[in-house]
Amino acid sequence: QVQFVESGGGWVQPGGSLRLSCAASGFPFSTFHMIWVRQAPGKGPEWVSGISSGGSITRYADSVKGRFTISRDNPKMTLYLQMNSLKPEDTALYYCARGQNYYMNLDPGYRGQGTQVTVSS
Repeated sequence: QVQFVESGGGWVQPGGSLRLSCAASGFPFSTFHMIWVRQAPGKGPEWVSGISSGGSITRYADSVKGRFTISRDNPKMTLYLQMNSLKPEDTALYYCARGQNYYMNLDPGYRGQGTQVTVSS
């Protein structure tokens, strides 16, 4: 079945960097758009970034544009999110998902365990 294993989160000071990974399995990864979503405590899910199935098209939320970079390695079935210049407001649980397009979660009722990102001094 569809499975995602996110990793790479942690605690970082403002201005720092992290690289998140999402290992996917159970479906033809290279044929699906993929997205990153985050959820801060007490808030709803927030779309962060999306990438086309082949990796040539990327989209970013205004809040992360210029700081985050999404990429994918289709042979490795892995999605990445490079996060630079992190801010306290980036603190959230980050998870990946298949995209209905570059913005919407194809499977909103399912997600992996996610990886926690905490930005504080």
